[in-house]
Amino acid sequence: MLDNRLKQNRWEFWRRLFRHRSATIGLVIVLGVSMVAIFAPLLVPHDPLEQNILSALSPPSNEHPFGTDAMGRDLLSRVILGSRISVTVGLVVVLIAGTTGITSGLVAAYFEGWIDNVISRIIDLLLAFPSFLLALSVLTILGPSLINAMLAVAIATIPSFARVARGAALAEKQRDHILAARVLGVKDGGIIFRHILPNTLAPLMVLATVSLATAILTTASLSFLGLGAQPPTPEWGAILSRGREYMRIAWWLTVFPGLAIAISVLALNLLGDGLRDLLDPRL
Repeated sequence: MLDNRLKQNRWEFWRRLFRHRSATIGLVIVLGVSMVAIFAPLLVPHDPLEQNILSALSPPSNEHPFGTDAMGRDLLSRVILGSRISVTVGLVVVLIAGTTGITSGLVAAYFEGWIDNVISRIIDLLLAFPSFLLALSVLTILGPSLINAMLAVAIATIPSFARVARGAALAEKQRDHILAARVLGVKDGGIIFRHILPNTLAPLMVLATVSLATAILTTASLSFLGLGAQPPTPEWGAILSRGREYMRIAWWLTVFPGLAIAISVLALNLLGDGLRDLLDPRL
């Protein structure tokens, strides 16, 4: 009986999701970008690192649909391979920030007292800085590299997960089944991760989707400033940064990587808004 009810709920969720037009569009684009990222080495028509000075700054053509850069490298191949880097960066950032932020938020809400005060003050301190400025400050200390950029963006994203997890857990811990679990002697870890966490996943799923888009955009911005991915890594922000030097004579160097960033971020935001509409009981 319970399994049938779960199957019905899942079917109802997917039915409502596909009826949500913007969420469906976002999901289709996200799946498309994910497939390109997974099979990127098989999809690239040329070696993204191979240089050919004789064909430098060639406009879009049949051989090079996105044109070539100042080194004669195929731009389409670099944009396709850059999707793998950007998607990986976003997933790693959300994984690190989500794990750390959700755990700290749940612990703060459950134990309260001085533990809650310490964690909340740390989160408030991090929230006092704009996320991009905080990531930029951390990256300045760590040094420019793609890995350091991921760590910096993850640190800047932790407060959002911690705040949402804490708020959801404070409301959930007052429910009868949580009180019953305490009376039955269930350990604190079991109550937090087996009873409270599953019932707070709805807002966290929405936040994870939006944070994935923010992570991709922020990392691309850091790479654009020369603090993230370093040449010759085919990362979207780095490609865009190199292309700005030739905007007047080679528009394709900024248009195509810029469109890749814009479409990916827009799709994730559309999907996040759709999930919010579906999972928020107030809506």
